[in-house]
Amino acid sequence: MMENVSDEQQMPGAGSEERNAGGSIKHLIDQVEKVIRGKRDKIELVVTCLLAGGHILMEDNPGTGKTVLARTLAHCISGEMGSEHVIFKRIQFTPDLLPMDLIGTHIFDDRNKEFVFKKGPLFCNVLLADEINRASPKVQSALLEAMAEQQVTVGDTTLKLERLFFTIATQNPIEMEGTYPLPAAQLDRFFMKIIFGYVDEQTELNIYREYLDIAQNLVQIEQVLSMQDLLQLQEEARQVFVHDEIVQGVSHIVRGSREHQDIVLGASTRSGIAFLRCLKAYALVKGRTFVIEDDVKDIAYAVLDHRLIYRNKDGREKALNSIIHKEAERLARLKLYK
Repeated sequence: MMENVSDEQQMPGAGSEERNAGGSIKHLIDQVEKVIRGKRDKIELVVTCLLAGGHILMEDNPGTGKTVLARTLAHCISGEMGSEHVIFKRIQFTPDLLPMDLIGTHIFDDRNKEFVFKKGPLFCNVLLADEINRASPKVQSALLEAMAEQQVTVGDTTLKLERLFFTIATQNPIEMEGTYPLPAAQLDRFFMKIIFGYVDEQTELNIYREYLDIAQNLVQIEQVLSMQDLLQLQEEARQVFVHDEIVQGVSHIVRGSREHQDIVLGASTRSGIAFLRCLKAYALVKGRTFVIEDDVKDIAYAVLDHRLIYRNKDGREKALNSIIHKEAERLARLKLYK
């Protein structure tokens, strides 16, 4: 089954472009790790979404580092390095927020005696939507068109967003007071949803010992990638090789979620496309120009879980994991790259 894979695709680091890509990505992740300790796997998933051209949702209790991770990553890729400026904007979602606070509004120009459109914070490259589920569903829906089509519509006018538009959204568990559950259509726009979680005991102890240095690292964080670098990495991610058996594996998992007795609403075709794009980007983050079987198992839950509606909340993890595990075993038996 290897006749479709060239030598350069099989060997990590074989080409100079791959070495450059791998070095740039590692440098980015290392910079973020100066501030976010003990969460390299989560950082890799965030970078995966960035390179896949998607958006990511991070959920957990307050104080676990979600916003700090988003800010740190944004600082590493926002600035004036290169010919284009990477623009970072942060929106603190609150119950009194209005859609115009995101999109913008028309204001009257006294000099020219006409209304002109003043762009809102959505017109940026990296958007941190902090505590997104504290805003009303009407405000949340203002992000739908922007995240899906990289454009916004104001009246009869459609305005394009920037070539690079990446949303990092954070939310608190919906069981907490003062939160609104995100609608299914909004959740489907996020390529991944990750549960941030607490660090292990030793890492937490080290954070307490070094918290002043960590805070200083955030202040001094440097831009490590330019706009051109990011766009080039996204293009390289699109060129990553995916074996046809893995494409079939994605299809089996997506369709299996629709047929499982414990899942009321399964994954859509758009979910499968997002899954494949994330697989390609994840392989590049791991230093490869081809997707392997383990990649499917590593990211499937993060890509699909938030898109599904389960019959029983208590068994949600078991239902999806049983589908993923079955397909992962099938792919492992094929030994695609042996």
